[in-house]
Amino acid sequence: MKPIILVVEDEAAIVTLLRYNLEKEGFEVLEAKDGEEGLTILAERPVDLVLLDWMLPFLSGIEVCRQIRRRPETRNVPIIILTARGEEGDRVRGLNAGADDYVPKPFSPAEIIARIRAVLRRARPAIADERLRVGDVEMDLAEFKVTRGSRPVALGPTEFRLLRFLMEHPGRVFSRDQLINAVWGHDAYVDERTVDVHIRRLRKALNGEGEDDLIRTVRAAGYALEATRNAA
Repeated sequence: MKPIILVVEDEAAIVTLLRYNLEKEGFEVLEAKDGEEGLTILAERPVDLVLLDWMLPFLSGIEVCRQIRRRPETRNVPIIILTARGEEGDRVRGLNAGADDYVPKPFSPAEIIARIRAVLRRARPAIADERLRVGDVEMDLAEFKVTRGSRPVALGPTEFRLLRFLMEHPGRVFSRDQLINAVWGHDAYVDERTVDVHIRRLRKALNGEGEDDLIRTVRAAGYALEATRNAA
């Protein structure tokens, strides 16, 4: 799955530059022209990182950053702030608001790509590896194999994609709509109950006798994969 970058920027030329270079490097790009639109997209689709302009119409980048950090479903999403404000005090304000990094304008595409990869490596160490690991569950992306401890786990294609997505974002809670968009695609017509069916199948395959249930159900919110937890 391609890492998804949400670009929240009102300057069309910068958006075009970022989209071209990010897609060339293998990222999927979503666009928002202001902070409110950015927050709406985040509520509907899971993303791996937000590139956030400081000076936005209607809602400043700093306020958007604070709101992202206040929401349980987005508080762990990495954020890089883009801004023409280069003073040390401004950088401190951005970082204190919850940003993971701060890039002054003008910037080079190569620098942005390097900063994104560095932040993603910190947030998702497995992104550069062909193996994902959460607790005692390991997924081999090259051979499409899953093991829990020493036990092989047999999964269908949809359960494999579902588990992969959850393992790439351990601890994050995703709504059923977000899981549909990430696993089936945002153009797919899939009923939310279908997500529950595949979660049940995934649980049955993943959880052997005496093993913790690693999939956490959050009432009225969705599902998350935890490194370790008691059976629910």
